[in-house]
Amino acid sequence: MKEQDIIFGRNPVIEAIKSGKEIEKIYVSKTAGGNISKIINFAKEAGIVVSTTDNDTLSKLAGGRNHQGVVALSAVYQYFEVENLLEYAEQKKEKPFLLILDEITDPHNLGAIIRSAEAFGVHGIIIPKRRAVGVNATVVKTSAGAVEYMRIAKVSNINNTIRDLKERGVWIVGTDVNAEKSFEELNYDFPVAFVIGNEGKGVSKLVLQNCDFIVKIPMKGKINSLNASVAASILIYQVLLKRKDKA
Repeated sequence: MKEQDIIFGRNPVIEAIKSGKEIEKIYVSKTAGGNISKIINFAKEAGIVVSTTDNDTLSKLAGGRNHQGVVALSAVYQYFEVENLLEYAEQKKEKPFLLILDEITDPHNLGAIIRSAEAFGVHGIIIPKRRAVGVNATVVKTSAGAVEYMRIAKVSNINNTIRDLKERGVWIVGTDVNAEKSFEELNYDFPVAFVIGNEGKGVSKLVLQNCDFIVKIPMKGKINSLNASVAASILIYQVLLKRKDKA
C-alpha cells in the first residue's frame, strides 16, 4: 500500500497528470477560472475523476497552503497487471477466479466486494480506469484490510481485457436480471471471470455481448435487483461451493 500524496497548485497538478502519475481524483474550486478548464481536460483525457468543491474543502485538503483552486489526490494503492492475477492463480495451482467490475462508482461497494473476494478465494479484481471508483481511502477502510491482500488491476478497456482473457482460456460470466439461466446452473469448474455491473444500470450491453454465459440471481421478493456488493458475494460464494464439490 502506498501513502497518499496530496498535490496542490495548478502547475504541479498539470505536471503530475502529464507525467503519468497515478492520480485517484482531482478536486477543483467551483469558482476557479483561468486555466482550470485546461486541467479538467487533461484529467478527462487521462481518465481521472474530477469533482468540484468549495475553497474551504480545498484549503483543508492542502493543509492551509495556496492551492490555486485545485488539489489532486494520488492513488493509495499500487495496481497490478492482469497477467499478475493469472500468475497468482497458477502459483496456487488453482483455476483462475477473477472479478471484472463494470463501472462500479460507490467506494463502499468496491470495498465490500474486495472484502468478500479476499475471503472466498478470488485471485484478482479488474476495474476500468474511467467512469469508476478506484482504490481510495474509503475503499481501504470499507474493505477492513482486505485490500492489502487483493490483487487489483486497472485497465483502459474492459472489452479488450475480456477478449484477452478469453484467449487465455478464461470463461466470462456476465450478470443480468433478465437472463434465462440461474447462476446455480453452472459448475464453475473452469477458469472464470464474473462481471459485476454498475449499481444503477448493471452490466453494459457491449460487455454482455462479449460474455460466454449470462446468469441471474433468482429472487422472490418485489425488488428485482441487489446491491452490487451483495450480488458479488452471492456469486463468489457459489463458485467456492461448486469447486469444493469437485475437489
